[in-house]
Amino acid sequence: MRHVLDIDRSIMGQPWRWRALAADQRDGFVPDDLVTSLLLSRGCPREGLEAHRAPSIRAFMPDPSVFRDMDTAAARIADAVEAGEKIAIFGDYDVDGATSAALLVLLLRGLGHDAAVHIPDRMTEGYGPNAAALATLAGAGATLIVTVDCGAQAFDVLDDAPVDVIVVDHHQCATRLPRAVAVVNPNRLDEDEGAAHGHLAAVGVCFLLGAALLRELRGRGYFAARTEPKLLDLLDLVALGTVADVAQLRGLNRAFVAQGLKVMGGRRNVGLAALIEASRLTRAPVCSDLGFALGPRINAGGRVGRADLGVRLLTTTDVDEARGIAAELDRLNEERRAIEAIVQEGAELAIVAERSVVVVAGAGWHPGVIGIVAGRLKEKLGRPAIVIALDDDGVGKGSGRSITGVDLGQAVLAAKEAGLLVAGGGHAMAAGLTVAAGGVAAFAAFLEERLADAIARAREDRALLVDSVLAPGGVTPDLVAALEAGGPYGMGWPSPRVAIGPVRTIKVDVVGNGHVRAIVAGDDGRSLKAMAFRAADTPLGEALLAAGPSRRLWLAGRAKLDEWGSRPAAELHVDDAAWVRS
Repeated sequence: MRHVLDIDRSIMGQPWRWRALAADQRDGFVPDDLVTSLLLSRGCPREGLEAHRAPSIRAFMPDPSVFRDMDTAAARIADAVEAGEKIAIFGDYDVDGATSAALLVLLLRGLGHDAAVHIPDRMTEGYGPNAAALATLAGAGATLIVTVDCGAQAFDVLDDAPVDVIVVDHHQCATRLPRAVAVVNPNRLDEDEGAAHGHLAAVGVCFLLGAALLRELRGRGYFAARTEPKLLDLLDLVALGTVADVAQLRGLNRAFVAQGLKVMGGRRNVGLAALIEASRLTRAPVCSDLGFALGPRINAGGRVGRADLGVRLLTTTDVDEARGIAAELDRLNEERRAIEAIVQEGAELAIVAERSVVVVAGAGWHPGVIGIVAGRLKEKLGRPAIVIALDDDGVGKGSGRSITGVDLGQAVLAAKEAGLLVAGGGHAMAAGLTVAAGGVAAFAAFLEERLADAIARAREDRALLVDSVLAPGGVTPDLVAALEAGGPYGMGWPSPRVAIGPVRTIKVDVVGNGHVRAIVAGDDGRSLKAMAFRAADTPLGEALLAAGPSRRLWLAGRAKLDEWGSRPAAELHVDDAAWVRS
């Protein structure tokens, strides 16, 4: 494949290649507009162009009944609603868990039913259902417990559950399923629809369950004397949980996010409106805001604060309470950043360079930030990374992030089945685990043996994919708007990348938390602001800082709007650079 601008090895050590063309384009079909080209190059079939251009729920929504146990789950919840049973929702402490729990709470509230909620404390209870919490919920009168974003691996706990349990999850499953009334999970090994919908976040699965529940109650005549709640009004929660959980934005997930952003723009959810305000967003949120502004603040409650803050925020109808919780989450997010910086520094010092999988462990590291740090290490080193926080007894709680083409969740599950972990699971790109004292080295060796070849192949195939080459003056607000029309973008549906140049750096400095800011100019003298985030101590940042006006560069990155000035201007968020060959 021809390299973009003949760049076979950039400053970040990778070739630049054109994003793979769809089969339709290879067969001679020439798109007549930019959005069509963007859609096709991301795998959209020609016959699906219109559906993907404006993703709707109607176009992508499957019949919920195609999923195993879905109808059973809907019928059992409907029974509980009609009989006035007490239902409890057991969630997870991350954004997907919070939005999943909030969606079911709000839906049940719309059905005239107040559900109890329990979100486990990350530090004292850990991930997933635990016997003490289930006993407490049952003791308070719950006769049905619905676990969301957890439960797929909770065999011992659910085998002895004191009341009926429904598991709604999306994490990878073992050959055995936990004992429950129903296990609704597109990633069940016996799930026929898994290949098509295994990328759903838990909140997406909860939305499908909500649709099945409303259909079940409608068939029973439940709405003859009451108004049916509007499930589509909860799409703002689905969009937030989907993006924050880094689910692939393909198919139904694209519709969830596209339509959910419209709902969010109306600020119908009091808590989300308060969170948007606390995040200092003055416009309607866009997809990136869900992952970088709103999601981290909700996550901060489960990481370094009280685990239930997110659900409380998303389900309150009191404006003052919402603003108070949002302000607290904003404060906790700042605290999380400080803690994260400490753990990041320690983790980088513990890296063993020759390993294919980065596995680092340290005593005193806060378990609430290890997933974020693992993600930072993965991005910086281009390898899967697992960060493990050791407690006083040497037991480790770990979180990992992977690279495309390397299924970390399956590897962690295999390590658990091999007896190397106390607990573990996840999905392809992320996993969590518990390792016994003294077990880190054996676990790291297991991963190295299992994943080294796959990682080598993934790294060998690594390339920076480019959609378009422009002169610096071509990066304009109009271009940004045109590119955004092919969204929403995220995991599995990457935002467009443009290459520009040749440019010289007119001014360059380090700002904020190691960001490199540069003013670059093309041969025609037209200038552009370029930002390389967290790049100061990387080869990219070092090259930008050293370039000066005498050496010319090609830059590749994402065209974005800088909204800080009196009027929006376009800028380039730089991913890579290459020297212009003289």
